[in-house]
Amino acid sequence: MKSSGIGGQAVIEGVMMKNKEKYAVAVRKPNNEIEVMTEEFESVVKWKHITNKPFIRGVFNFIDSLVLGMQTLTYSASFYEEEDKKESKPTLIEKVAKEKAEKILMGITVTVSVIMAVGIFILLPYFISRFLKNYIMSDALLAIVEGVLRLLLFIGYVLAISFMKDIQRVFMYHGSEHKCINCIEHGKELTVENVRKSSKQHKRCGTSFMLYVMVISILLFMFIRVDSAVLRILLRILLVPVIAGISYEFIRLAGRTDNPIINLLSVPGLLLQRLTTKEPDDAMIEVAIASVEAVFDWRAYQNENFTSKSDEETDRTFEEANHISNAI
Repeated sequence: MKSSGIGGQAVIEGVMMKNKEKYAVAVRKPNNEIEVMTEEFESVVKWKHITNKPFIRGVFNFIDSLVLGMQTLTYSASFYEEEDKKESKPTLIEKVAKEKAEKILMGITVTVSVIMAVGIFILLPYFISRFLKNYIMSDALLAIVEGVLRLLLFIGYVLAISFMKDIQRVFMYHGSEHKCINCIEHGKELTVENVRKSSKQHKRCGTSFMLYVMVISILLFMFIRVDSAVLRILLRILLVPVIAGISYEFIRLAGRTDNPIINLLSVPGLLLQRLTTKEPDDAMIEVAIASVEAVFDWRAYQNENFTSKSDEETDRTFEEANHISNAI
């Protein structure tokens, strides 16, 4: 299977799809119409020779994903903001000032989000595990306990938000995003019927990425053997980009191969996606399809990758993929 290269995320009542530097956001508006916005995304880091390097690109890709995610969530939410009165048409100066303010706010939000994530999922488990130091003499075992706490915190967080009604709808749109990509990458025409039959789990999902960040951190932190508590904390923070880079490369590889070993290692991430993806309705699938078609020529992709296969072979591969996904 050749990866289509497209990816995306769910937003408020919609789906964002990105293909290379181009992205589209499709939103189901309150009047039931589908609004599609297409733009070019400018990376936070402009030096392409750095951002394309293996293990380094994962860090910058993660930051770009956070920035783009915030932008598209804000855009989609704007359709559902209640207005007490009609706003007067802003002047050019007001527009420029608003755009600058939004960029500053976006930078602050992303920075705070990263700091909170590191604090909750990296440092907090370390401090909790320190209370067990008198009962666990082995540093390696203590590192494993720390890692298990980290996993429990992350899974607990995902589980907790999955009960929120608004988040459940976001997870349904998340499912429609995955289904569209799976439909395309298994050689099926991008129709509501085919998308509905496709799997809602995908190996390149951000949920899987975050899970492997947690798992890889366990392995790396086991080898940190320093006496200074301050140095142990500092090393955990400094290793976050390294962990993110390794996790990104694994997710990237998983999306480009059907190697049995890689598929087996992908199972935990696919299992966790049972929490973050839900079965969408047909209206949600229509939104996801609109987002895909705004940035990606799926027909050209399929002509290039599936013309040599018969319809029976394509159908068999499609059914096998769905069977495996349903079994997980």
